[in-house]
Amino acid sequence: MQTRLTLRPGDPGTKKLLAEHGDRLLRVRYVYDADARKRYKTIELIVEERFWTPPVPTSIQHNASSHPQQAGTCAVQIGYDEKDLQRKAREAGGRWNPQRRWWEISKSDVQRLGLSGRVIQGNTAPWPGAGDI
Repeated sequence: MQTRLTLRPGDPGTKKLLAEHGDRLLRVRYVYDADARKRYKTIELIVEERFWTPPVPTSIQHNASSHPQQAGTCAVQIGYDEKDLQRKAREAGGRWNPQRRWWEISKSDVQRLGLSGRVIQGNTAPWPGAGDI
């Protein structure tokens, strides 16, 4: 089977389905089956809707050392064993900088998470030999 045409709601050929399904209609597709010599009209519908917070892209997590610390972020010390705090920092969009061994988190999220006491002043390494700045 092969899809030859995909239509969005409101395109010619979708008005009847749009009237029937309303805002839940996402796509209308025409699928062709050469063996059966048939054409099928299929629809894609929204059946559930929830709020969702996207995760931090893996490219940012893996390449944190290649990105300089951005303006508006703070270097924050979070211990290796503080997994729950690391998770909260990650969910807030924070990035681990393995080269410097600190978390880079926006200033607003530092305040929101109550991490002001963990900010590394002057962006120097939190302990001797960390990152060799």
